[in-house]
Amino acid sequence: MTPQELATKVGQEIGVSDWFEVSQDRINKFAEATGDFQFIHIDEEKAKMTPFGGTIAHGFLTLSLIPVLGAMTQGAKVDGVKMGVNYGGNKTRFISPVRSGKRVRSHTKLLELVEKRPGQWQQTNEITIEIEGEDKPALICEWITQFFV
Repeated sequence: MTPQELATKVGQEIGVSDWFEVSQDRINKFAEATGDFQFIHIDEEKAKMTPFGGTIAHGFLTLSLIPVLGAMTQGAKVDGVKMGVNYGGNKTRFISPVRSGKRVRSHTKLLELVEKRPGQWQQTNEITIEIEGEDKPALICEWITQFFV
């Protein structure tokens, strides 16, 4: 679709990703990458003693899954995109922890699409990352990206 066709979908859900497992191995690698070794993420025995009952993913790990979940999303896609970049976020709320081994998926709702310059579009989405089998989502955020056609 064209950017103009995508713009007609403001206010609508434009895609749902496939399910994605958040494994303990991924959590451990994220701890290595960020230097965040808090026991609730990496020490399975100590984490069992917490209200979480086991290890949980870092909130920032859950947030960082937006690109991979986006790539796994079936839904509205603009044709001829040369490049896309993250621009930032307006709101981010970590609602529920993602326990090790759980699967998550994203729901994307288009909030705004504006052409900043010819061929440069700025898209604001509300992204909800749900946890399989749980009532509350892991996170809800407004995420801004730009793409170039």
